[in-house]
Amino acid sequence: MTKLNQSIVGLMCVVLLGLFGCQTAETGTIELRANGEAFVREGFVSKDGWQIDFDQVYVNLVDITVFQTEEPYDAATGERPTGHELALSGARWIDLAEGDEQADPILVEALDGQPIGQFNAISWQMVPGAEGQTLQLTGTAEKDGQVIQFELTSAKEYAYVCGEFVGDERKGFVTADGTAESEMTFHFDHVFGDVETPQDDALNVGAIGFGPLAELASTGTLSMSVTELEAQLAADDFAKLDKSLQTLGHVGEGHCYESTGGYTGDK
Repeated sequence: MTKLNQSIVGLMCVVLLGLFGCQTAETGTIELRANGEAFVREGFVSKDGWQIDFDQVYVNLVDITVFQTEEPYDAATGERPTGHELALSGARWIDLAEGDEQADPILVEALDGQPIGQFNAISWQMVPGAEGQTLQLTGTAEKDGQVIQFELTSAKEYAYVCGEFVGDERKGFVTADGTAESEMTFHFDHVFGDVETPQDDALNVGAIGFGPLAELASTGTLSMSVTELEAQLAADDFAKLDKSLQTLGHVGEGHCYESTGGYTGDK
């Protein structure tokens, strides 16, 4: 090969490298957040009139995974989403009650260098952590001058798989050099009900309220695990509590499939 030909070939290689080899895929950031909603940050009144204010609402989260699926994901199937996925390692012991009414949902982790497109599905598990608990609620309940300091704990395990966030705006869209959010939402009004919702609404019909728990308090204190509550509550009341804990996990108002209780949209 002549020196001229070698030069031409070399120049072509440089051009091709510039066109293809130096291009980088466009990426952005996905923030994984956990949201207990205003109920846990501000307090609320249960369906049976108890003012509930939380000091801490801890959940232990593991195996948090977000997905970009080619087709819209239907959580009612309970099947694992397929497509690009991103998983976090380790456990996260998170206080959902942290912050005031203006606080953003808790940032679990921000992950850079993610492909553009929508993260439209998420899964996670709740299992006992180093504290021995999956869930720990502490706070104060008050009604008609009666004040109860409570601590409620659970070591039960739950696993959720959910589709796209449902709310005032869509979430999960990663753009080049942009930041998107994927949210795990926890609906504690499912447990205690909400006085501002009609009593015959499915939310309140399925909620235990706080009254049955207040009856188990001693000298203004209630400290019990879900296992202990199962032994002391009326069967119907415990069934409501048990099912409401299964349906805690959401994506905004979007429903999820929970491994022990099935699709939460059926509840």
